[in-house]
Amino acid sequence: MDILPLLDEIQTIARNGLAFSANPYDRERYERLLDLVTRYYGQALDLPPAEIRSRLGAELGYITPKIGAEAALCDAQGRILLVRRSDDGRWCLPCGWVEPNESPAEAAVREAREETGLAVRATRLVDVFTRKPDQGHGPHSAVAVVYLCEVVGGTMQPSHEVTEARYCVIEEVSGWHELHRHYAEAAHAAWLKARPAG
Repeated sequence: MDILPLLDEIQTIARNGLAFSANPYDRERYERLLDLVTRYYGQALDLPPAEIRSRLGAELGYITPKIGAEAALCDAQGRILLVRRSDDGRWCLPCGWVEPNESPAEAAVREAREETGLAVRATRLVDVFTRKPDQGHGPHSAVAVVYLCEVVGGTMQPSHEVTEARYCVIEEVSGWHELHRHYAEAAHAAWLKARPAG
């Protein structure tokens, strides 16, 4: 049994309860739930419970999934632009977390520029994907918003976040980061559907 989805659900209930409940008895129950989650997160992730509790307590307000944005660019041959991440050496679309006061499309454009040196424009929403904690990519759920983009300027120049950036044939790539092959395949299908006939 993968315990992370259960822990994610319980910690969300506990933290939302502590954010909105004034009843001292309810708050005591939510604190107890958070203590239990902290202990088992610590065991599952091999981190000290005090560090887990500090991380969980630092976020204010209603708990929601993290939102990421991905930029999908295809060249004339239908190859898709991928970057090799510096942190795990795996391939993915240019991507990153959406910043406060930034739309997902703006985040996709910014991340493409930061990671590849290319100025791009988001042209079409590909899809919105949910990554659940039981998929082996972290203890919390996340949402990925993938956009088809087109290059409007710049020069390919990988940043410190990536070691390589190049157009690739999806089937020839191994070592994908998290669910990015799935995102790339969906984006490529959307690109094929959107390109002019002939």
